[in-house]
Amino acid sequence: MSVFQRILVAVDPGPARRSAVRLAGELAQLTNAEVRVVHVIATAASVAAVVPLEEDAEAKAVLDEALTVLRDQGVKAEGTLVRGLTTQVASAIAETAEEFAADLIVLSPHHRSSLEALFDPRVSDAVAHRTNTAILLAPEVRDED
Repeated sequence: MSVFQRILVAVDPGPARRSAVRLAGELAQLTNAEVRVVHVIATAASVAAVVPLEEDAEAKAVLDEALTVLRDQGVKAEGTLVRGLTTQVASAIAETAEEFAADLIVLSPHHRSSLEALFDPRVSDAVAHRTNTAILLAPEVRDED
């Protein structure tokens, strides 16, 4: 039995998602793993309103693109959309990993300054603090677009 049998890959609308999806697919091919793609449709809350940061159709397109790439690689893949506030994205990813019984979570890191990270921790860091599942950060390949 291989180490990684159930891989969760979290995607967002940014271009770095392509690296994460490709890496998850390559690992799944090597280990014959099953992959679940999760995309959190984030909303921001202020005192006056809750504002969606992404339209449902855009979120579905991000998810569908990832599933197409994985399936084209011959990987058994399914996907799920989850809703949450921006402050709940890491928890939503960790909860989805637990529900799926993932033994690996693949994420794309978001490169920011140390000051930005101090006030708003990276999702990847926050996920790591909410799960005991192994986490792999996929390096962003800049020439993908």
